[in-house]
Amino acid sequence: MDERKNFKRPHAKAASLDGFVSDGRQLGAPLARSYQPNREAPTPVLGVYSQGVDGFNPIRQAPRDISHTPEAAEAEALLNEPIILDEDYSKKKRKKAHRHPRARRRLKRGIVAFLAIIFVAAAYFGIKLYVTERHLFRGGGKAPALASNVDINQLKGEGDGRINILLLGIGGPTHQGGDLTDSMMLISVDPINHKMALLSIPRDLWVKIPGDGQQKINAAYAYGKEGSKQKTLAGQESDGLDLLDQTLESVIGIPIHYHAVVNFKAFQQGVDAVGGVDANVPANLTAHESFWIEGTSRFYNLNVSAGQQHFDGTRALYYSRERHNDSDFARSERQRLLFTALKDKTLSLGTFSNPVKISNLLSSLGSNVYTDFSVNDMTRLYQIVQKVPSNSINSLDLVTAPHNFLTTGNINGLSVVEPRAGLFNYSAIQNYVHNTLKDSFIAKENSQIAIYNATTINGLAAASADKLRSYGYNVTIVDNTPSATNPSTTTIVDLSRGADKYTRHYLEQRFNVKAVTSMPKNTGVTTPAGTTFVIILGRDAANSSKTSFAN
Repeated sequence: MDERKNFKRPHAKAASLDGFVSDGRQLGAPLARSYQPNREAPTPVLGVYSQGVDGFNPIRQAPRDISHTPEAAEAEALLNEPIILDEDYSKKKRKKAHRHPRARRRLKRGIVAFLAIIFVAAAYFGIKLYVTERHLFRGGGKAPALASNVDINQLKGEGDGRINILLLGIGGPTHQGGDLTDSMMLISVDPINHKMALLSIPRDLWVKIPGDGQQKINAAYAYGKEGSKQKTLAGQESDGLDLLDQTLESVIGIPIHYHAVVNFKAFQQGVDAVGGVDANVPANLTAHESFWIEGTSRFYNLNVSAGQQHFDGTRALYYSRERHNDSDFARSERQRLLFTALKDKTLSLGTFSNPVKISNLLSSLGSNVYTDFSVNDMTRLYQIVQKVPSNSINSLDLVTAPHNFLTTGNINGLSVVEPRAGLFNYSAIQNYVHNTLKDSFIAKENSQIAIYNATTINGLAAASADKLRSYGYNVTIVDNTPSATNPSTTTIVDLSRGADKYTRHYLEQRFNVKAVTSMPKNTGVTTPAGTTFVIILGRDAANSSKTSFAN
C-alpha cells in the first residue's frame, strides 16, 4: 500500500489582505517545490509550518539532516507533487483578497470627498454668513427679557418683560420716496409664556414728529435719516430709527427694543428663498389689482381669491402692498397674514435643514436689510420664537371693534388716520396696548393687589387702579382707608414673602418707594385672604408721573 496516500498534508490559508501569501508569492502560484535536473538539489529539510497572522507562514525549527534516511525519498516525492487547493475555496479567497484593497480604497476616497464637500460648504457658508452678518447684525438694540437669566435690575418698567421689535418695510433706493416706511408692524414676544402679538401701525397716522412738526408717521424714519449728522449709512439709519421711536412710543406707550428695516427686494427674495408661503385668505382680504412694475413697461395683475393660496415672492410683495379697493387697515391685516405664514415657513425644519434654502435666504438679506440685533441676540430670539405655536400669535389692530380707536380724516388736503378721541389723544390706545401686551412677568405672577386711598384726594384709588389694570396688573380691591390719615408717601406692603419679586420691582419703580413686608399700624385695613400686595396711597401718588393723572 502506498503510504503517501495516507500522508496528511498541512493546509493553510493562501492569502493575506494585501493579496500575497506570506512567503512572497502571488495568490495562485503553485506551492509545490521541484528540483530541476541541471541544478544541484539542496539537502531536504523537514520544517514545521505554522499559520501566522498573514496566512501561511513557514517557520523552520530545529532542522536535521534526513538525506540518508528512508523518509528522504518520501519527503522529496511529496515536495515535488503540486499542491492543488480546493477550486471553490481558492476562487472565493482570490475574489475576497482582490476585493478588499479596492473597497478600502473606494471607501477612503469616499470619506475624503465627503469631508472635502463638508469643508467647502462650511467655508462657503461661514464666509457668506460673515459677510451677511456685517450688514445684517449690526448690534445696538437691547431687550432685558431676551437673556436666559434676566437681571431684574435691567427691567426699567412695565413692558421690559417683553421683546418688542419694530419691523419696517421701505421701497429702497430704487423706489421713489425709498425711505418712507410703507409698512410698520410691532412684533411683541412674551418669552416667559411663549406668546407673540403682531400690532400694525397705520402708515398714514397723523403724529407730531419731534423737531419736524406734524406729519404722517411714515415720514419719521426718513426725516431722522435725512437730518442725521452721522457720516456713515449705519449711523444715519440709526438716527432715523431713534426719531421714529420717539414718535411712536408717545403713541403706543411701550418701549421698542429692536428694529428691522427690510426693503421690497429683500422681502420678495426672502419669500422665494424659502420656496414661497401658504396662507388661508379670508373673504375680506381678497385682492384684485393691477400694479405698474417700476423700471419696466409692464403691469403685474394681482388676483388673490378667498381660500388656501400659495404666494411666491412677487405675489406676496404686491399682495402686502394692495390697498386700492379698501383702506390702509385691510392692508395691515394682509401683512400680518403673510408675516405669520413666513414665520412658520422660515422656522420650519425643512428650511433650516436645507443648505440651498439657507444660502438663498442669506443672499436675499445682506445690504437689503438693516437690524440692530447682534448674532447672539438673533440666536437667542430664534430659540424663543420657535417655541411659540402659530395659534399663540395674536393679530392686533387699532380699528376693529371693540378696539376701534382710529378713524380716517383729512388734514390740509391729505387723507390721514387719527384717534377717535381727538387729534394726538392716544390715552385709549395706550391703555389697550399696555393691557393686551402684558409684561411677561406681571402676567406670570398674576399677583392680587388691593389699593386703598389714605388721602383726602377724591378718586385717587380708582384712577391708580385703572392705570395699573391697563398694564395688566390684577387689581382686586379699590377702596378708601377707614380714616384719611393723609400720608405724604405711598406704602407698598409685600405679602408674597419675596415670591412675586418682579411685581414688587415694578410697583417700587412706579411709586418710587421701597416695599415693606408688614402692614403699618393704625391704617384700619383688614387684608383679604389671597391678597399679595397692599398699596396705601399717599399724596405723592397724585403727583407721580407714572401713576394716576399722567401717562
